[in-house]
Amino acid sequence: MRLSNLFSQTLRENPADAEFASHQLLVRAGFIRQLGSGIFTYMPLAYRVLERVKRILREEMEAIGGQELLMPVVQPADIWKESRRYYQIGSEMGRFTDRSGHEMVLAMTHEEAVSDLVRGVVHSYRQLPAIIYHLQTKWRDDPRPRAGLIRVREFLMLDSYSLDADWQGLDTRYKQHYEAYFRIFRRCGLPVVAVRSDSGMMGGEEAHEYMYLTPGGEDSLLFCDACGYSANRQAATTRKMEPAKEAFLPLEKVATPRVSSIDDLTAFLNIPPARTAKAVFYMGLVEEDGGEQKWAFIFTVVRGDMEVNETKVANLVKASDLRPATEDEIRSIGAVPGYASPLGLKGVTVLVDELAAKSPNLVAGANEEGYHLRNVNHGRDYQASMIADISAAREGDACPECGAALRLSRGVEVGNIFKLGARYSDALGCTYLDKNGQSQPVIMGSYGIGLGRLIACVAEEHHDERGLAWPVSLAPFPVHVVVLKGKEMDSEALAARVENALRDAGLEPLVDDREESAGVKFNDADLIWLPLRITVSERSFRAGGLEIKPRRGGETVVVPMENLVVEVQRLLNALEEPL
Repeated sequence: MRLSNLFSQTLRENPADAEFASHQLLVRAGFIRQLGSGIFTYMPLAYRVLERVKRILREEMEAIGGQELLMPVVQPADIWKESRRYYQIGSEMGRFTDRSGHEMVLAMTHEEAVSDLVRGVVHSYRQLPAIIYHLQTKWRDDPRPRAGLIRVREFLMLDSYSLDADWQGLDTRYKQHYEAYFRIFRRCGLPVVAVRSDSGMMGGEEAHEYMYLTPGGEDSLLFCDACGYSANRQAATTRKMEPAKEAFLPLEKVATPRVSSIDDLTAFLNIPPARTAKAVFYMGLVEEDGGEQKWAFIFTVVRGDMEVNETKVANLVKASDLRPATEDEIRSIGAVPGYASPLGLKGVTVLVDELAAKSPNLVAGANEEGYHLRNVNHGRDYQASMIADISAAREGDACPECGAALRLSRGVEVGNIFKLGARYSDALGCTYLDKNGQSQPVIMGSYGIGLGRLIACVAEEHHDERGLAWPVSLAPFPVHVVVLKGKEMDSEALAARVENALRDAGLEPLVDDREESAGVKFNDADLIWLPLRITVSERSFRAGGLEIKPRRGGETVVVPMENLVVEVQRLLNALEEPL
């Protein structure tokens, strides 16, 4: 490929809205262009990277028995209604009506489409197990797209689905995917860790996320360096110290003027936060028996030294959406903002954290402006609708498995795997006949990798102040040939010889034949950053051949034309070996 013919353009300045290095460099190097909020065009260079990622994905999926197919991104809403997710997912789902008046959706994922296939194809245990996968566009109308390809609305995804006769088979397929995903990320040059996660809208029994650790990541992750426990903060649990036993003391109303926060309350009464009950209010979008959704008030109580985990709350009440309640909504149930407690409230869903329920004689709001109550005790003074772990794990909390202090880190999710079990089989009637002729549900797993996010994270991991640093496995071209004109040599003819020799060896180069200065060409070579750079110049010609320089590390060498291909292959093999 001649750079003079490449449909691309490099930029000298970072785009104004780009905060992540990957976003800045992918735009500046001419890999992507934004069409709309969270919607990007993959330019020819990026598309070549994308094709290399696809090749790795296909090789690893086929290695565990996967069969590729292609399912539609536009789907009838009926199958999503069967699974109930049509009602559970909010405005992130793209919905429309076709010309015949049929309700349609843009697929966010393909569990429903797979289930529809399975119920029409799988009838006998002899057809199981199976793994099917595809590479397909998804649409998720994210309200906050950011960071280039890391958080978008339209994205390309590898999603695979395992079909088994029983849970033991699912365990096997889950382990196969778990290990295959690590191989995929390693071959792409991306270090990841797997953490336990919340299954979210996917449902199911167990889930893991593959996380690229970076300070700019949106996910909070907790790790135990002592025993290896790891989890997304949304799903993390901790070992909570049992509070000391105390006799219940009488309720005591105390004046607390202009004291409406836990910090103010503890300072005013000179008590630790652990001696208080914190009230946090939400509105949850929950499904009624008839399938309709409504907003329901959710009153949560945690101890004052803890925070509410909104994911745990949403899962407990089966809310498809959760938002903070307004002051008017708080007052509508009889509570007083800043001085609220569940005491005396009726007809309200009250979720109490297990530790708050066990902690005696706490200070809580009196539901009266300027007053709190001492010695509030669950069971005597109020009753919970549900007692559960609804607190958020924090750095320094005790590991649930060994008790050591947890460490907090940040990361970007680049893949996930779910044990769906019979979640969709039961909803859509995916059954088979076992050896005894009995009808059984197909046991399913779901597994996904976002390709654009993977590419962005690779760019985030592999770059320096000059530009990108593609691993040899993903580089759009293996070699960047920089042609510098000279007075005593035919640089164009020599460049053509170099290009033809590399092509004949299956190593298509990117040849910079533009009428630009050496500085511009070298800057663009550093910005695009291919694994090897070959300089065709009068200086290298006088030194005995062609100058080869690995983009990252390694020394510049000059080799004669007749040894060029052998040396290039040797250097590329050395770069690929660690992957």
